Amino acid sequence: MAFSAKGRTQTTLAEINITPLVDVVLVLLLIFMLTAPVLQSGVEVAIPKTRTVNQLTEERMVVTIDREQNVFLQDKPVNVNELPTLLKTNSKADPSKRIIYLRADERVPFGAFASVMDAVKQAGITNISIVTQPIQK
Repeated sequence: MAFSAKGRTQTTLAEINITPLVDVVLVLLLIFMLTAPVLQSGVEVAIPKTRTVNQLTEERMVVTIDREQNVFLQDKPVNVNELPTLLKTNSKADPSKRIIYLRADERVPFGAFASVMDAVKQAGITNISIVTQPIQK
């Protein structure tokens, strides 16, 4: 489309201004970069390394002890004294047939580890598997 003003012809500018689009994309990128580490679930634990490691094939109940000896059930913090009650109420299955995976940081003292194992046994669960990582060769 052409306009005539005092003998000159002007054309309309039909380009899209991409500056606001770039600003929005950069803000979204920044938001995703800041929130992605927060969205990762799980408790960070330095698991001990062993030569024999079995792969976990199905999802089970996981009890975790972190470096500060905090206890977590399925990534939710719990009191070790309340753990037997929580394990009993979380599943209607027979406790003697249930399997619990116990993840513990390699720097956790044996006393804390033993008290969590005792709490799991108080719930009637006797099949406790200790989670380890394979040794890198």
